[in-house]
Amino acid sequence: MAFYESVLVFRQDLTDAQVKDKAQKFTDIIKELGGRVASSEFWGLKNLAYVIRKNKKAHYVLFNVEMPGEALSEFERRERIDEDLIRFLNVRVEELAKGPSVMMKKQEEVE
Repeated sequence: MAFYESVLVFRQDLTDAQVKDKAQKFTDIIKELGGRVASSEFWGLKNLAYVIRKNKKAHYVLFNVEMPGEALSEFERRERIDEDLIRFLNVRVEELAKGPSVMMKKQEEVE
């Protein structure tokens, strides 16, 4: 089993509840492919650096995933199919992060 960090970027016109439902859908896909989601974080609605498919903002979700390497290509294929997902990035890491990500630490400092 390999470890991955997966960031999903959803369209700006979705509600928070719809984004959480989409995140749950991708969690179920990972489980179906023989993996597990160690943690997930909802980063919220953020400004994009440039316009992507007429979106100036997007909802970000981070997954820390453990899944077989051969399942990653199927997972990425399903990510490409979803019309509400405008970008995604899956990065292989040596070990899964413990604790909150840098983005969540940044939010905690502001509050």
